Amino acid sequence: MKKRVISAIIMLLICIPILLKGGIIYQVGVILLSFWSLHEFLGLKDDKKEIPAFIYFLSYTSLLLLELNNFNINSYTLTVDYRLLSGMFLVFLIPTILYPNKKVYSVKDAFYFIGSIFFLGCGFSILMTIRNISLTTTIYLILIATMTDTFALITGRLIGKHKLIERISPNKTVEGTIGGLFFGVLIAGVYYQLVINPSVSLWYLIGMTSFLSIIGQLGDLCFSAIKRYFNAKDFSNLIPGHGGVLDRLDSIIFILLCFTFFVV
Repeated sequence: MKKRVISAIIMLLICIPILLKGGIIYQVGVILLSFWSLHEFLGLKDDKKEIPAFIYFLSYTSLLLLELNNFNINSYTLTVDYRLLSGMFLVFLIPTILYPNKKVYSVKDAFYFIGSIFFLGCGFSILMTIRNISLTTTIYLILIATMTDTFALITGRLIGKHKLIERISPNKTVEGTIGGLFFGVLIAGVYYQLVINPSVSLWYLIGMTSFLSIIGQLGDLCFSAIKRYFNAKDFSNLIPGHGGVLDRLDSIIFILLCFTFFVV
């Protein structure tokens, strides 16, 4: 626990100034996080089989192009160039012909790479876009993820008795899930009402924040299911006591994706 707390403090000292500063520093930081996240996704695959080196090069290049396409967007519209999508399908699927041995590279691998790149590219592009539009909204979404996760952990350890989905995440409890939802909605909702929009409908705010908090917890479970599939405890050991970048950003990525349902 001590290692976990120290790591969290260091992360806050690094991330908060970058978030507040915004601009090119923030955008480059997000892209670097996305690169490491892709590295973690591909690392799970590489533990099962050794993927050809040029596929890795194509993966990082495709992710960068997808994010650069949304680098300075100031509206809640994700731009995807059809030429980029077409190119991705071509460069990842054609090599399957060159490697008839499925133990080297297969169609299944190709779609895993395409899916990983598009999923992370969309999530991190939205993270850049929302910060371009509003710092306060970005903080609101981060609060939902962090407060839900923090109080789910605290509540689960204090009073958790009933396992949620043990086969996917043995430590998560029903009590922890409810506690995380309650405090995540309370803290993020109060912030939204005081800082972003004091005239917002209370029921709309509670509904939106509750939905995003639940989605964040489902995102956490989805990422846990991915780790279970690959028999991995964490996505990496980059952050002592926490695991990898995706172990910390699993819920926020899902929250970012679903927040787009509430904007026009």
